[in-house]
Amino acid sequence: MANTMTTTGFLTRPMSSFHFHSPRCSISSTPNSLKAAFAVPRRKAISLILSSTYILSDIGTALAQQPRVFREYVDTFDGYSFNYPSNWIQVRGAGADIFFRDPYILDENISVEVSSPSSSKFKTVQDLGSPQQAGKKVLDQYLTEFMSTRLGVKRESNILSTSQRIADDGKLYYQVEANIKSYASNNELAVMPQDRVVRLEWDRRYLSVLGVENNQLYELRLQVPENVFLEEESELRQVMASFRANKVVR
Repeated sequence: MANTMTTTGFLTRPMSSFHFHSPRCSISSTPNSLKAAFAVPRRKAISLILSSTYILSDIGTALAQQPRVFREYVDTFDGYSFNYPSNWIQVRGAGADIFFRDPYILDENISVEVSSPSSSKFKTVQDLGSPQQAGKKVLDQYLTEFMSTRLGVKRESNILSTSQRIADDGKLYYQVEANIKSYASNNELAVMPQDRVVRLEWDRRYLSVLGVENNQLYELRLQVPENVFLEEESELRQVMASFRANKVVR
């Protein structure tokens, strides 16, 4: 049964005229008596505040030091799997084969792209060339997707690293890391150059893992704001290392 509160009426006499009596206590509305009843020594009050601050700080530190919990996502139909942070939420209709994002940092997300089996016949990830050549293709694809029709928008991009590894499934995977910055003018229609002030819109790190199976190219994509990357780098690299392209039996 739901809790219900009923108001029967209001007293309209001034509060200063009330005087409460009880067998156990008597509280007068006199300001001096109230001040005396609830007075706390200044030194004791400061001690209580500092103690509370230390307790909250310790709780925050303990929470921050807790290891990240991961869940495994397995797509048996398309043939891939990876681990992702357990508190991330799935977003449907995002355009990728699968898409998860951080519930608090909306620019931090993970997705998987799978090439069409009818338009490509990959035998190995080396069909993309070297890791450096694959990195260039990955970055070009990102810039194409982020192409804007707005006036005064400029993108700066840089490949930070490319590498390759053989996972425990015996397959070769490429890894690509890139940074992309987006700048925009606050008044792109201004005639005078000094009136077109350019500002940084966003600064992001992009991490990609590429693998081949079932004659298809699989790409795991991680996006994270650059100012968050160092804090979560260890967890993000665990996600990258977990990615597998799996054989599909139909």
